[in-house]
Amino acid sequence: MRWTESGNGRWCSAFAALGALLLCFASVAAQTQPVVPPSPMASVQPRFSVVIDAAHGGADTGAKLTSGLMEKDLVLALSVRLRSLLAARGISVITTRESDTTVAADDRAGLANHSMAAACIMLHATTTGSGVHLFTSSLAAVPNGRFLPWQTAQAAYTPQSLRLSSEIASALGHVQVPVTLGRASVPPMDNFTCPAVAVELAPLAHGNTTRAAPLTDSAYQTRIVEALAAALEQWRSDWRQQP
Repeated sequence: MRWTESGNGRWCSAFAALGALLLCFASVAAQTQPVVPPSPMASVQPRFSVVIDAAHGGADTGAKLTSGLMEKDLVLALSVRLRSLLAARGISVITTRESDTTVAADDRAGLANHSMAAACIMLHATTTGSGVHLFTSSLAAVPNGRFLPWQTAQAAYTPQSLRLSSEIASALGHVQVPVTLGRASVPPMDNFTCPAVAVELAPLAHGNTTRAAPLTDSAYQTRIVEALAAALEQWRSDWRQQP
């Protein structure tokens, strides 16, 4: 009985020593494993988005285009079509209105600025002139980064707005729609903190390369919204290449 107890004690001591030795080897092995540096995190690209501002709405009817068509209704229909084309291209769209509702100018600007959009397209229509009129703010450009009051916020984006206007004009030229470029303070453009262009649709007069088309001509409208979508897709490509 005394031998058995002594033998068991020796075996327990041996097992304890063996366990300690194995733990020591495991610890050394863990310390000698090569250290794998963590994978660098990919830089997060800001989301490219576009604001479509269908002018007027509700009690504000805008211009009377035909006996049965008001400006507010035409630009809303154009907004819906343009939004669909941009969505098909994977472009995120924010609209200032999606129904016949009244939206204050400050609310339109607030929505656009809060979204931090890469561009804002303001849709208008008129019976005067021919083709499409493109307007950018009449504000003189100032260096970006300066503090500007709400009423002149667009001044920091005047150069970008002019480039966007040129991009749109080029796309419209490809579908034989004449373009008139201008500078005007179209409310609430001067409050926008992103590149902004007012796109005013007019009837298409007969010309050497064009046939006359009224504002109600669906094919004419399609040419315009498809050109706008193509221009904004190119604008996205340019935007992604910015440092």
